[in-house]
Amino acid sequence: MRDLSPKQQKIYTFIRSFVEERDYPPSIRDIQNACAISSTSVVDYNLKALERLGFIRRDREISRAIELLDNGRRSRRTTAVPLLGAIAAGVPIPVPTAETFSDVQSADMIDVTDDMTGGYDDVYALRVKGTSMIDALINDGDIVLLRATNEVRDGDMVAVWIKSQGEMTLKKFFHEGERVRLQPMNATMAPIFVDAADVEVQGRVVSTIRPPQY
Repeated sequence: MRDLSPKQQKIYTFIRSFVEERDYPPSIRDIQNACAISSTSVVDYNLKALERLGFIRRDREISRAIELLDNGRRSRRTTAVPLLGAIAAGVPIPVPTAETFSDVQSADMIDVTDDMTGGYDDVYALRVKGTSMIDALINDGDIVLLRATNEVRDGDMVAVWIKSQGEMTLKKFFHEGERVRLQPMNATMAPIFVDAADVEVQGRVVSTIRPPQY
């Protein structure tokens, strides 16, 4: 890597170690923090240099996607999905407005690999609050990727809006006649029962991310 500046070498090494450890690429903010760089614009400048020299590829059609190149071969393709806020894995939490799930222009974006999205285009992310899904290996602070769909089968893990309460929760979903059972994955917690007409599925979980700990 003799053509790289010390800063570019540091960025490239961080990206490679990040991808190897977590199987998805870092964000520009991750790079800025980990490499002690003064601003995101400086990160962007050096990423452009790495791309020009053939060390990485950044897809111009996908926001902030970074691919490592090894001898001209691409690493796993990535895409960016909107992080739209928080969801409770515990008791339901209020949902501010319906626009929370449609206004993606102002949302933070996170980069994930295509296999994490299941190949779907209509995927968004929510940060988990609470511990009711810990037996499903989803902890407080984790990020869940959801396909924006209202189609659900018994046993699917879904984001559910309880309409009468204006609240959202993350649970496993089961039809039981005219009611729905929202089942936590925590042996210490009881299920939530609601009328079927009172729930609206906002998305089905396709994968989970445990954010890096610095």
